[in-house]
Amino acid sequence: MVGMEPVKERRTERMPVRERLVDAAYAEVVAGRWPQQRMADIAAAAEVSRQTLYNVFGSKENLLQAVVVREADSLLDTVVALLEENSADPVHSVSCATGFVLRSLQNDPLLRALVTGDRELLPVVTTRSAPLLDVLGERVAAMLAESCPELERSVTEAVADVNLRLTVSYALQPIDPDEAARRVETVVHGMLCTGLPEAGCVRR
Repeated sequence: MVGMEPVKERRTERMPVRERLVDAAYAEVVAGRWPQQRMADIAAAAEVSRQTLYNVFGSKENLLQAVVVREADSLLDTVVALLEENSADPVHSVSCATGFVLRSLQNDPLLRALVTGDRELLPVVTTRSAPLLDVLGERVAAMLAESCPELERSVTEAVADVNLRLTVSYALQPIDPDEAARRVETVVHGMLCTGLPEAGCVRR
Protein backbone atom coordinates (compact mmCIF):
# COMPACT_ATOMS: atom_id res chain seq x y z
CA MET A 1 0.00 0.00 0.00
CA VAL A 2 1.12 3.57 -0.63
CA GLY A 3 2.86 5.18 2.35
CA MET A 4 3.55 1.86 4.05
CA GLU A 5 7.09 0.43 4.12
CA PRO A 6 7.49 -3.31 3.49
CA VAL A 7 7.15 -5.53 6.56
CA LYS A 8 10.56 -7.08 5.80
CA GLU A 9 12.25 -3.68 5.96
CA ARG A 10 10.58 -2.77 9.25
CA ARG A 11 11.68 -6.08 10.78
CA THR A 12 15.20 -5.64 9.40
CA GLU A 13 15.50 -2.21 10.98
CA ARG A 14 14.40 -3.52 14.36
CA MET A 15 16.79 -6.48 14.32
CA PRO A 16 20.34 -5.72 15.55
CA VAL A 17 22.99 -5.77 12.83
CA ARG A 18 24.97 -8.57 14.48
CA GLU A 19 21.90 -10.81 14.65
CA ARG A 20 21.03 -10.13 11.01
CA LEU A 21 24.54 -11.05 9.92
CA VAL A 22 24.58 -14.25 11.94
CA ASP A 23 21.14 -15.18 10.58
CA ALA A 24 22.35 -14.62 7.02
CA ALA A 25 25.49 -16.69 7.62
CA TYR A 26 23.50 -19.51 9.25
CA ALA A 27 21.23 -19.71 6.21
CA GLU A 28 24.24 -20.03 3.90
CA VAL A 29 25.87 -22.74 6.01
CA VAL A 30 22.80 -24.99 6.29
CA ALA A 31 22.05 -24.50 2.59
CA GLY A 32 25.54 -25.75 1.71
CA ARG A 33 26.58 -22.49 0.07
CA TRP A 34 29.07 -21.26 2.67
CA PRO A 35 32.34 -22.10 0.86
CA GLN A 36 31.26 -20.20 -2.26
CA GLN A 37 29.89 -17.14 -0.50
CA ARG A 38 31.91 -13.96 -0.22
CA MET A 39 31.64 -11.54 2.67
CA ALA A 40 29.95 -9.11 0.28
CA ASP A 41 27.27 -11.72 -0.50
CA ILE A 42 26.53 -12.31 3.17
CA ALA A 43 26.45 -8.58 3.88
CA ALA A 44 23.99 -8.08 1.03
CA ALA A 45 21.75 -10.87 2.35
CA ALA A 46 21.72 -9.14 5.75
CA GLU A 47 21.10 -5.77 4.07
CA VAL A 48 24.24 -4.13 5.45
CA SER A 49 27.46 -2.95 3.85
CA ARG A 50 30.48 -5.21 3.51
CA GLN A 51 32.44 -2.77 5.66
CA THR A 52 29.87 -3.13 8.44
CA LEU A 53 30.30 -6.90 8.31
CA TYR A 54 34.06 -6.55 8.60
CA ASN A 55 33.68 -4.03 11.43
CA VAL A 56 31.51 -6.45 13.43
CA PHE A 57 33.31 -9.75 12.79
CA GLY A 58 36.61 -8.99 11.10
CA SER A 59 36.70 -12.14 8.98
CA LYS A 60 34.59 -14.90 7.49
CA GLU A 61 36.06 -17.36 10.02
CA ASN A 62 34.96 -15.19 12.95
CA LEU A 63 31.47 -14.97 11.49
CA LEU A 64 31.28 -18.75 11.17
CA GLN A 65 32.46 -19.11 14.77
CA ALA A 66 29.71 -16.72 15.85
CA VAL A 67 27.08 -18.84 14.10
CA VAL A 68 28.23 -22.02 15.85
CA VAL A 69 28.57 -20.36 19.26
CA ARG A 70 25.11 -18.77 19.02
CA GLU A 71 23.40 -22.04 18.16
CA ALA A 72 25.31 -23.96 20.82
CA ASP A 73 24.68 -21.27 23.42
CA SER A 74 20.96 -21.35 22.66
CA LEU A 75 20.94 -25.11 23.19
CA LEU A 76 22.87 -24.63 26.40
CA ASP A 77 20.11 -22.40 27.79
CA THR A 78 17.95 -25.53 27.96
CA VAL A 79 20.88 -27.56 29.26
CA VAL A 80 21.47 -25.12 32.12
CA ALA A 81 17.80 -25.43 33.09
CA LEU A 82 18.21 -29.22 33.23
CA LEU A 83 21.35 -28.88 35.32
CA GLU A 84 19.63 -26.53 37.73
CA GLU A 85 16.72 -28.95 38.17
CA ASN A 86 19.18 -31.59 39.37
CA SER A 87 21.65 -29.31 41.10
CA ALA A 88 21.76 -31.54 44.20
CA ASP A 89 23.32 -34.29 42.08
CA PRO A 90 25.74 -32.57 39.68
CA VAL A 91 27.14 -35.82 38.29
CA HIS A 92 23.74 -37.14 37.23
CA SER A 93 22.65 -33.71 36.01
CA VAL A 94 25.69 -33.53 33.69
CA SER A 95 24.82 -37.00 32.38
CA CYS A 96 21.20 -36.02 31.70
CA ALA A 97 22.33 -32.83 30.00
CA THR A 98 24.81 -34.70 27.82
CA GLY A 99 22.15 -37.16 26.69
CA PHE A 100 19.78 -34.30 25.90
CA VAL A 101 22.42 -32.49 23.84
CA LEU A 102 23.34 -35.58 21.83
CA ARG A 103 19.71 -36.42 21.10
CA SER A 104 19.06 -32.81 20.06
CA LEU A 105 22.04 -32.80 17.71
CA GLN A 106 21.07 -36.01 15.90
CA ASN A 107 18.98 -34.09 13.37
CA ASP A 108 20.47 -30.63 13.80
CA PRO A 109 20.84 -28.94 10.37
CA LEU A 110 23.86 -26.88 11.39
CA LEU A 111 25.84 -29.83 12.73
CA ARG A 112 24.94 -31.88 9.67
CA ALA A 113 26.18 -29.05 7.43
CA LEU A 114 29.41 -28.73 9.38
CA VAL A 115 30.14 -32.46 9.32
CA THR A 116 29.27 -33.01 5.68
CA GLY A 117 30.67 -29.73 4.40
CA ASP A 118 34.09 -29.03 2.96
CA ARG A 119 37.34 -28.51 4.87
CA GLU A 120 36.39 -24.91 5.69
CA LEU A 121 33.50 -25.98 7.92
CA LEU A 122 34.36 -29.05 10.01
CA PRO A 123 37.40 -27.51 11.81
CA VAL A 124 35.10 -25.01 13.54
CA VAL A 125 33.99 -27.86 15.83
CA THR A 126 37.32 -29.73 15.85
CA THR A 127 40.74 -28.13 15.42
CA ARG A 128 39.40 -24.56 15.61
CA SER A 129 36.77 -25.14 18.29
CA ALA A 130 38.42 -23.02 21.03
CA PRO A 131 35.85 -20.18 20.88
CA LEU A 132 33.00 -22.69 21.15
CA LEU A 133 34.57 -24.61 24.04
CA ASP A 134 35.49 -21.41 25.87
CA VAL A 135 31.96 -20.01 25.83
CA LEU A 136 30.23 -23.27 26.76
CA GLY A 137 32.92 -24.28 29.23
CA GLU A 138 32.42 -21.10 31.23
CA ARG A 139 28.72 -21.79 31.61
CA VAL A 140 29.10 -25.44 32.62
CA ALA A 141 31.92 -24.60 35.03
CA ALA A 142 29.77 -21.89 36.63
CA MET A 143 26.94 -24.37 37.17
CA LEU A 144 29.29 -26.91 38.77
CA ALA A 145 30.84 -24.24 40.97
CA GLU A 146 27.39 -23.28 42.22
CA SER A 147 26.36 -26.89 42.82
CA CYS A 148 29.67 -27.83 44.47
CA PRO A 149 31.04 -24.67 46.12
CA GLU A 150 33.64 -26.76 47.92
CA LEU A 151 35.35 -27.58 44.63
CA GLU A 152 38.37 -25.59 43.52
CA ARG A 153 37.85 -23.55 40.38
CA SER A 154 40.50 -25.56 38.55
CA VAL A 155 38.45 -28.73 39.13
CA THR A 156 35.15 -27.31 37.87
CA GLU A 157 36.90 -25.88 34.80
CA ALA A 158 38.59 -29.22 34.09
CA VAL A 159 35.34 -31.17 34.48
CA ALA A 160 33.50 -28.74 32.20
CA ASP A 161 36.24 -28.92 29.59
CA VAL A 162 36.39 -32.73 29.54
CA ASN A 163 32.60 -33.02 29.46
CA LEU A 164 32.33 -30.69 26.49
CA ARG A 165 35.15 -32.34 24.55
CA LEU A 166 33.57 -35.75 25.04
CA THR A 167 30.16 -34.41 24.02
CA VAL A 168 31.57 -32.85 20.84
CA SER A 169 33.38 -36.09 20.05
CA TYR A 170 30.23 -38.17 20.45
CA ALA A 171 28.27 -35.64 18.39
CA LEU A 172 30.72 -36.00 15.50
CA GLN A 173 31.00 -39.79 15.79
CA PRO A 174 27.66 -40.79 17.31
CA ILE A 175 26.83 -43.79 19.44
CA ASP A 176 23.62 -44.36 21.40
CA PRO A 177 23.06 -41.05 23.27
CA ASP A 178 22.13 -42.78 26.52
CA GLU A 179 25.27 -44.91 26.42
CA ALA A 180 27.37 -41.85 25.67
CA ALA A 181 25.74 -40.06 28.60
CA ARG A 182 26.54 -42.97 30.93
CA ARG A 183 30.17 -42.91 29.86
CA VAL A 184 30.40 -39.17 30.42
CA GLU A 185 28.79 -39.61 33.84
CA THR A 186 31.45 -42.17 34.79
CA VAL A 187 34.24 -39.80 33.79
CA VAL A 188 32.71 -36.79 35.53
CA HIS A 189 32.06 -38.86 38.65
CA GLY A 190 35.71 -39.87 38.81
CA MET A 191 36.94 -36.32 38.34
CA LEU A 192 34.64 -34.93 41.00
CA CYS A 193 35.68 -37.68 43.40
CA THR A 194 39.28 -36.63 42.89
CA GLY A 195 38.34 -33.07 43.70
CA LEU A 196 36.13 -34.08 46.64
CA PRO A 197 37.86 -37.02 48.32
CA GLU A 198 36.09 -36.30 51.59
CA ALA A 199 32.77 -36.93 49.87
CA GLY A 200 33.54 -40.62 49.52
CA CYS A 201 32.48 -40.58 45.87
CA VAL A 202 28.81 -40.74 46.77
CA ARG A 203 27.68 -38.08 44.33
CA ARG A 204 26.03 -40.32 41.70
